Amino acid sequence: MVLCGIVAGCTIGRVHAQDRPALNPLTAAEQKAGWRLLFDGATTKGWRGYLSSTMPDGWQVADGALTRVGPAGDIVTTELYRNFELAAEWKIATGGNSGIFYRAADGSKAIYHSGPEMQVLDDAKHPDGQSPLTSAGSDYGLYPAPRGVVKPAGEWNSVRVIVQGNHVEHWLNGVKIVEYEFGSEDWLKRVLNSKFKLWPEYGKAPQGHIGLQDHGDWVAYRGIKIRILP
Repeated sequence: MVLCGIVAGCTIGRVHAQDRPALNPLTAAEQKAGWRLLFDGATTKGWRGYLSSTMPDGWQVADGALTRVGPAGDIVTTELYRNFELAAEWKIATGGNSGIFYRAADGSKAIYHSGPEMQVLDDAKHPDGQSPLTSAGSDYGLYPAPRGVVKPAGEWNSVRVIVQGNHVEHWLNGVKIVEYEFGSEDWLKRVLNSKFKLWPEYGKAPQGHIGLQDHGDWVAYRGIKIRILP
């Protein structure tokens, strides 16, 4: 049973396994292409709190989605990933803020000290939506996202993050909106002109965790899957 309170996008009640929608399947073609699930749609297996060995209670499975329903902190995959293509869908409450981290290293006080973040946001109602550098889909604080791609709060958005060597791409609702190279002259200049200059480990890990951010708002993720790249 999942009890989740009265929050945007979340229903109250008992969810039986036989009634749960199949929101996290892999097609035969996806399996052949090397995709595997990071979230099975029913349990939090494969995830834990950042700098913790357990999963915080504030993240629950609700209606087939991995959902932040209360104070919890950021969560990460139990496994590390170097080169990969990550796909997922997210839906956020009105005025909500969250994010998807990648190549996040253990040890830092906060996950964003090492892991870059693909912003997850209600652009229309959250103050961060006023700047392309912190809008939905951006590489938070460094590379801006174009306008008019993200869907409104309460609707599902599809994302892809491709990390291969130093090359990174962010895709939002089928549109490539960010592209950059770790360690490039442009990247180094942007880091030096941002808050991330305070943390020498930022963006330096050759491999790391996939992370989901608890920014104090209701957010749900589903269809989270990954395939390893050369």
